Amino acid sequence: MKNLTRVGRHPIHPMLVPLPIGLWVFSLITDIIYRASGNEVWASVAYYAMAGGIIGSLLAALPGLVDFLALKPSGVKKIALWHMAINLSATILFCINLYLRTGVPGASTPFILSIIGVLSIFVSGWLGGQMVYVHGLGVDEDVVCAPHDVGGAHRAKS
Repeated sequence: MKNLTRVGRHPIHPMLVPLPIGLWVFSLITDIIYRASGNEVWASVAYYAMAGGIIGSLLAALPGLVDFLALKPSGVKKIALWHMAINLSATILFCINLYLRTGVPGASTPFILSIIGVLSIFVSGWLGGQMVYVHGLGVDEDVVCAPHDVGGAHRAKS
């Protein structure tokens, strides 16, 4: 099942998702460093990393939505719906979290929201992996890797 949004043979959505994932996880890590050290620089780093993650998630959502809308009703579409719903919820959660951070740095609620948000994107990432590695979504059916190809050389199907 090929994705509609591609650059060459490469689906765009999986290219973009590491940006928000990495920034949101980094934001949580810098929150932990801030809470341990009390150095407010880390609170600022967490804030801007979170903002970058929100922007990145919106960029990744566009090709993801196009690919979702192209799916035919199936079991993989149900997984994709959960994947999308969790990602949208996480993005909204991080938007609320960012807004709450404009007040007092180091408050407990934003920190707890960060933990919940990161855990939710881990679940969503697992669902994304299910779609690719179990159901073959985004895999180019015209190109396969033969099981005996240890080096990973690709061969076209006959």
